[in-house]
Amino acid sequence: MGTTYHITLADVPANVNRAQLQTLIDGALSAVNQEMSTYIDDSELMRFNRGPVGEAVPVSEHLADVVELSLDIYRRSQGAFEVTVGPLVNLWGFGPQPEPENVPSDTAIEALLQQVGSDALKVERNPDRITRSRPVEIDLSAIAKGHGVDRVALLLEGQGIRNYLVEIGGELRTLGKNPKGKDWRIGIESPDPAGRVVQEPISVSGKSVATSGDYRNYYERNGVRYAHSIDPRTGRPLQHRLASVTVIADTCAEADGLATALNVLGAETGLKLAERENLAIFMLVKTDEGFEERYSSAFEPYLDRE
Repeated sequence: MGTTYHITLADVPANVNRAQLQTLIDGALSAVNQEMSTYIDDSELMRFNRGPVGEAVPVSEHLADVVELSLDIYRRSQGAFEVTVGPLVNLWGFGPQPEPENVPSDTAIEALLQQVGSDALKVERNPDRITRSRPVEIDLSAIAKGHGVDRVALLLEGQGIRNYLVEIGGELRTLGKNPKGKDWRIGIESPDPAGRVVQEPISVSGKSVATSGDYRNYYERNGVRYAHSIDPRTGRPLQHRLASVTVIADTCAEADGLATALNVLGAETGLKLAERENLAIFMLVKTDEGFEERYSSAFEPYLDRE
C-alpha cells in the first residue's frame, strides 16, 4: 500500500502470543495487497483487469465485497466516486507515470473519459463474480486501504481483543477503550504545509475514521495548482476550495470511499449528501483568511470540547 501501519492494543488476552499475532497481521495485509494492489503485477485485481470483457470472472469474496461497496458509493455520490478513473489519474501524472511536461489536452481528456465508468461493472454474489461490459480497469486505491484496516480489526476481534486502534496511512478503526481506560481520541489534522497540526480532537471509540484531501500531493504549471484528486465526471483535477474531509463510519472501507467521494463533490454538495444520508463528516474549507470548519449534524456528537 506504500505506507505505514500502527496498532495499539490496550490489553491482550493471556492466551494470545504477540509474535504469532504479528505474523497473522502481516499475513492479512499481504493478502489484501495480493488481492487488490495495482503495483503487484499478478495480484487478483490486475489479473482481472487483463481478463475477458463481457464474461463473468470468478473473484474472491473480499474483492467482490470491495467492488460492490465501491459501486454503492458510486451510485450514492452520482459518479463522484469512480474506481475506473485510473487512466485519467495517470494522464495527469498522479499514477505510476511522471508528471507531464504540459497540461493534458482537452482531446486527450475526452478520449480517456470514454474509457471510464463504473456503469460497465456488475458484481454477482454466491458465487462471487465480476463482469466488465467495456474494457475499463479497476483501481481500488481510494478504498482498499480502509478495507485493510477492517481486515486487521476483525482479525484482532477474532483473537478476543476488544480494545484496539488500527491505523494504516492515516485511516483508522477503534474499539473499546485506550490504554488509560478512556474512549479513543484522535486529532483531525489541519492542512498546514509547515507540519502536522491538530485542527480538532474527536472521540471515536467503536468507529472508523478516514480523511481525504488535496493539500499534500499536487504540482504547479504556469502558476496554476493541479491537485492529485481527479473529478471523474470532468476528467480534470478538482478546483474547489474544500481542503479536506473527514468521515466517521462503522467500517473503514466505507469511511475511506465516502471521504474520497465527498472530496470530489466539494463542500456544498458534499454537505448536502451528508445531511441527506445522516453521515458524520467534518470539512476544512479554504477561505481568504485561512480554513473554515464545516460539519454535518451527525458529526457534532463526536466533537471533543474538553
